Parts: sequence; structure tokens; C-alpha cells
Amino acid sequence: MTDSQQSDSVSDASTGKQTATSPDGVTTIYRERQWVPWYWWLAMAFVVALLTAQFGLNRNELWIYIPAILLSILGAWVLVTMSNTVIAVEEDADGMRWLIAGQANLPADVVSRSLAVPATAKRNAMGRQLDPAAFVVSHGWVPEMVMLVLDDPEDPTPYWLVGSKNPEALLRAFLPDQADAALADFK
Repeated sequence: MTDSQQSDSVSDASTGKQTATSPDGVTTIYRERQWVPWYWWLAMAFVVALLTAQFGLNRNELWIYIPAILLSILGAWVLVTMSNTVIAVEEDADGMRWLIAGQANLPADVVSRSLAVPATAKRNAMGRQLDPAAFVVSHGWVPEMVMLVLDDPEDPTPYWLVGSKNPEALLRAFLPDQADAALADFK
């Protein structure tokens, strides 16, 4: 890796935030990867062991080793693929903050209101009250969400619902001026 491709990593000891600045002036303020829970790995190991035993029943040892290796690779690939969602907040050289959820980007200046959605209200937010035109990034293993209401005449999307392991940190990084009001009734 050349010096121009490396990023400078800065840690703020007072807040515990990790920031990274790339050569083009983009600073990553917040980043989370939504890994599947640890017990899914345990369940996948059980499924691999069960299927391996089925393949190897009353056969020679190649019917145990080869399926064990192939099924383990397949199981790990499935769980890592399910965990590929990354939520990040970046600040460009102009001072504009962007929320990156997977492949989608949202600038902070189009968000009129924000709200932290606790785990107890996630079912309602994702149920009948969900607008079909909303942009949703959600997984069953991420219990809390952030709702970002948009005020952009060029975009028909009324709001974003983004699952987050730490909605408070996400809101404070993306919309620091709205964070206190958005977190008022949280938890």
C-alpha cells in the first residue's frame, strides 16, 4: 500500500470515537458492521456436523472429511454474506456529513427530523405504519433503529429506517444538532 492510499487514524480519547481520514479529505466518524449473532455460528456448526454425519454414514472416511470441509466453507460464506451490511457516517472535505447504509448515501442536510426507535417500537415501525416508499435497512438480529425523515423535493422517499446496534452513537455522529431531541424518549 502506498502512502497516498493509506488513511490516518485518529482516536478521540474523551469520547472514545475512532475517526479515519482518507487522502481525499473524507473522515469516517462512525462505522458499524452488522454481524449475525454468535449463536448463529453455533447453529451453523451444528447443521454442518449433522449433514456431515449424514453424508458419512456407513461410508469410508472421505465421505466425512470432504463434506465437512465443503459444508464448513459454505456455512461460513453464508453467515459472512448475511453480515455484510455496513452503516457508516462520513464527513467530506466541505464539512457535509453523509450516512452510508450499504450502497445508499444520505446527506445530512436533507434530514428534517430524526428519531431513535427502541426495540419495543421496531415492530410497529416495520409493520402497518411502514410507508412502502421508505428506504429500509433492517435485520432481525439488530433490534434498534434510527428513523430519518427527509425534506427533499427531488426524492420521493419519505424517510429512512436504518437498523443500528448503537442508535445514540449513530445519531450523534450523523446529526449532532438533532441528537438530543431524537433521543429524548429513547429506552
